[in-house]
Amino acid sequence: MSTFDELREQHPLFIYHSFELNEKALTFHFQIDEFHFYPKWEFDHNYMYGHFSQKQLEAVAFSLGMAELVSYWKCACCPTVEVRCGGLSEWQINWWKKLYFNGLGEFFYRNGINTDLESFMNITAPEPEAVHEVRCDLRGALVPVGGGKDSVVTLEILKKEGTEITPYIINARGATLGCVEAAGISADKAVCPRRSIDKALLERNAAGWLNGHTPFSAVVAFSSLLHAVLLNKRFIVLSNESSANETYVEGAKVNHQYSKSTEFEKDFREYCAESFGSCPEYFSLLRPLSEWQIAREFVKYPQYFGVFQSCNLGSKTDSWCCNCAKCLYVYILLAAFLDDEALVKIFGCNMLEKGELSQMLDGLMLDGEDKPFECVGTKDEVRLSLKMALDRRKDDPPVLLKRFAEKFDGYSPKDMDGFFDGDNFVPQKFIPYLEKIANEH
Repeated sequence: MSTFDELREQHPLFIYHSFELNEKALTFHFQIDEFHFYPKWEFDHNYMYGHFSQKQLEAVAFSLGMAELVSYWKCACCPTVEVRCGGLSEWQINWWKKLYFNGLGEFFYRNGINTDLESFMNITAPEPEAVHEVRCDLRGALVPVGGGKDSVVTLEILKKEGTEITPYIINARGATLGCVEAAGISADKAVCPRRSIDKALLERNAAGWLNGHTPFSAVVAFSSLLHAVLLNKRFIVLSNESSANETYVEGAKVNHQYSKSTEFEKDFREYCAESFGSCPEYFSLLRPLSEWQIAREFVKYPQYFGVFQSCNLGSKTDSWCCNCAKCLYVYILLAAFLDDEALVKIFGCNMLEKGELSQMLDGLMLDGEDKPFECVGTKDEVRLSLKMALDRRKDDPPVLLKRFAEKFDGYSPKDMDGFFDGDNFVPQKFIPYLEKIANEH
């Protein structure tokens, strides 16, 4: 019997007991047998509840708990989830099951778990109460800032359009606050809640229970909605690009970035309309663009070069580890547009000279190889960037560009000038700014 089957047999029930919301914090209570979990959000503002009804606010807070619970559920994969603190319709139950199942695609794949949408989880909950929506005057945009190049480009577009920006940062660090300040926005204007994981979950992982990737961007979505409601914001503006839709495993629907995909964005907007009534509008501003186009736009803003950072391993120290697929991917994208001196100043080394990363490079660029499980773009984008980087360094190419040249002798990359993904939810007033980026030559 597999670990997955053993844990499900030993721990058949996961309970979502309660959530407690006040002006300083939001705490959840989950349970698996004798193990209790209390994840918490602490607020950096004393919020007034604005024009939204208490029922709307509580419905959003409860839903954030639904997004959080999958991180705790996955340690034992209990067959049944019992919700005791809020109601769900059959449509909502199916919505959550779809998010969990697809958002756990990498978790299932890497743990060798063979299951299906119908059988992996059963959710029980009372019928939901009606939410009486309150229409109000919403203003400005809440903008999640992760510290990478994508949110930088979003900030710059919104500044040009004249939108009032409130940066939203979960567990603020040097890179995120540095990007806000480099954008000319005072860090004091950023909304910076602190999210903490219950250590009891880490203890279960250390005891041999299951662990792996979960759809964290769904947590970002519901937490940003909660804060946008508290602050009466009109928009929640994400920075997810078209490239986030691609599967990571050929022939299977395994997307490390599922909760950044267009499919999730569409589903989330529908869930908000169905469950909360009138509320801030959630969309990704960069959805029409490729990562390559975003990188081309990003290099126009050198004021961010010394502060932006998107390496997960180096996030606690605001540094680039220069050994992971995310670092290599970002380096390759920027190498298409920047010279070695500028890149070494950003990253601390020339990653294109690191021959030990050859296998990682193959996963990023070769068809038939699984993509590394990081937030990275398409292989077409990587190959185009490598070709451009090689052209800039053809007199003395570094080791990884030599490998690219050997694998793709005489390669003609796919032209991405003018690429524009029409499957998006961007309000019309922002479209001209995106079209200008897309069609730049």
